[in-house]
Amino acid sequence: MTPSDVMPGRVDTNASTLAVLAERLPGVIFQLYRHDRSGQLCIPHLAGRGTHLLGLSPDELAIDARPALERLDKEDYPRLMAAIESSVRWMTPITAKFRLRLGNGRTVSVALRAHPSPAETGVLWHGMLMDISEQVAEEARLRKLSSTDDLTGAANRRKLMNRLDEEVSLSNRHATPLSLMILDLDHFKRVNDTWGHLRGDDVLRNLAILCKQTLREEDLVARLGGEEFALLLPLTPLAHCQAVAERLRQSIAEYDFGLGEGRVTVSIGIAEHRIGETRDMLIDRADRHLYAAKHAGRNRVMATTTRDTNPDLPGQPGRPGEQSLATK
Repeated sequence: MTPSDVMPGRVDTNASTLAVLAERLPGVIFQLYRHDRSGQLCIPHLAGRGTHLLGLSPDELAIDARPALERLDKEDYPRLMAAIESSVRWMTPITAKFRLRLGNGRTVSVALRAHPSPAETGVLWHGMLMDISEQVAEEARLRKLSSTDDLTGAANRRKLMNRLDEEVSLSNRHATPLSLMILDLDHFKRVNDTWGHLRGDDVLRNLAILCKQTLREEDLVARLGGEEFALLLPLTPLAHCQAVAERLRQSIAEYDFGLGEGRVTVSIGIAEHRIGETRDMLIDRADRHLYAAKHAGRNRVMATTTRDTNPDLPGQPGRPGEQSLATK
């Protein structure tokens, strides 16, 4: 069935009509040509809504595609070139996503799909470009939601466990130091009972900010739930981690959380990864050190327990009704 069988009147397929159609498409249609001998790329045809945003002359691109290719993000450029080479070799379509700088300085995320066909002296692709910036932004938002604690903006438990798996694996393979802090607010129930849960939420948010300000960009601050946080410090030995923990404990104790005379303090348990140790074993040791800090009077950092020096002794008891973080 031809278009004229389903559309009223005569179907106009002249160049002007096709140009109008191209301008109304939600993307850019193009031809890309690669010369066999020189390997030079050019764009003989470029049409559609948004082509002017490149700020490049179509006549210039018809001779040399490099001005457009130079707009690619430096990390994406080699991947697109590799995709083109693979398409030339196997005559398979190019499917790629990359970031492209427009003539107005804005960077957009673009999806490209193009089908190759042999030409007299090279390869000619017919393809389409689509701006997928909104889709990429939405995917990033959803990824952030899936790994971020809603209340504090810190990483959530899932993010922590995934990162712990990665860092423990690296530490086991390369014998690099890795330390973990587990931090718990002291007597946090009193804050909620005295000032209300909204003020308690403010305390948790400010606590997360203080933790992030104390740590490096490559470290991870995660909320485990309630008033308990974990801080992961890659490439950090125990002695350095202990100094950071003490500095953090002191800054929290001195911070004005807006609770009048009430002072907010934390107890911190820390542990350094041992070669061959699993993620849960590291968590369990840091957890036991946290409980030891609580039993020793709170508002302190604990890096060792009696069991660390005498493994035949039973582990430190947890807080009433609680299990180790590795199992609860």
